[in-house]
Amino acid sequence: MKQQDARIVKVGENTFYIRPLPALRAANLSGELAALAVPLLSGLAPILAAVDWKEEGAAGSGLLDVDITDAAPAIAGAFSTLSGDKLEAILRHLLVTGGNIAIETEDGSAKVLSEDLLNETFCTDVQDMFVLAFEVIRTNYNGFFKKLGARFGPLIEAMTKT
Repeated sequence: MKQQDARIVKVGENTFYIRPLPALRAANLSGELAALAVPLLSGLAPILAAVDWKEEGAAGSGLLDVDITDAAPAIAGAFSTLSGDKLEAILRHLLVTGGNIAIETEDGSAKVLSEDLLNETFCTDVQDMFVLAFEVIRTNYNGFFKKLGARFGPLIEAMTKT
């Protein structure tokens, strides 16, 4: 069952277990995430120039198959283009509301990420919260962006060269 399969992601010093959102919740969020697409793609343009658009399905062939370390400033910049209230609402929906993310605790167990735990984890390190949000987007929408990249990769590649 896809919805029960967790993807393990390391962000900063923490290990997270991300399960996909239910399909209808992901569809609902996609409208709000569209507002992030333009600033995210423009911020990632230099990184996307290195993507091999010719081999669909190969590693590194999708828009979200970028090195997270290189992409972190662009991700934070894309999120910062939204109003504070809108940004908080999207982050809350991506990271807390669905109850689909767990964090590994010091004793090795996993605890569902609550708002209080999120605040404690990312206090003074907000950029890592944006990176986790990007990983949630990658988990839920990577197939969409791979298909988009296959269709528009040559255009993006041409744009990044100019």
